[in-house]
Amino acid sequence: MVSPLHCLYSFRRCPYAMRARLGILFAKLQLELREITLKNKPAAMLAISPKGTVPVLQLQDGCVIEESQDIMMWALEQQDPAGLLEGPSLQQANSLIAQNDQQFKYWLDRYKYADRHPDMSQTDYRQQGEVFLRTLEALLTKHPFLQGDKPTIADIAIMPFVRQFAHVDRDTFYKLPYPHLQQWLQDWLAHPLFLQAMTKYQPWQPGDKAVIFPETD
Repeated sequence: MVSPLHCLYSFRRCPYAMRARLGILFAKLQLELREITLKNKPAAMLAISPKGTVPVLQLQDGCVIEESQDIMMWALEQQDPAGLLEGPSLQQANSLIAQNDQQFKYWLDRYKYADRHPDMSQTDYRQQGEVFLRTLEALLTKHPFLQGDKPTIADIAIMPFVRQFAHVDRDTFYKLPYPHLQQWLQDWLAHPLFLQAMTKYQPWQPGDKAVIFPETD
């Protein structure tokens, strides 16, 4: 049976999937959410996206969007009540997201899994990641969000990765000289839409009742 809603395959702890869910929530859209486990990826997801990574969005017309940034953009182009695409520069937002995805993520992975990458120490990997943190701190000394006085797509795209970096060693992170970034992260962790994005769901299996995201009252 074809779902009457768009369908998002997601994994709760994946930062790419987090940003996709945040995009859906900020756009005030509703879809079917299928939580997966990375060790047992459903055949239905692999059939539409053989690369096997989340998030994957299958639209009602069968089109598939496989990249998290593209899913955010698709959602916010449908409707953008909070104005996340109305920042001073979408080009700047895309540049920051690219730095996050192409450079910061590289060092984040090595910092988080330093035992798998013995070429450098965990401290060295953390310090390499801090290059991007300093860029964010400099922006946040000027205003409460990365591009101004209200959030933009850059904030929701980057925050899940800063969260992951912080959670490698929370004590160390909150001792680093980035007070504005630390406050920004704390504010996001308490944001109602982030809390909603992190709702736990049981892994989807064929035949399960559709999980509507976000849930209606």
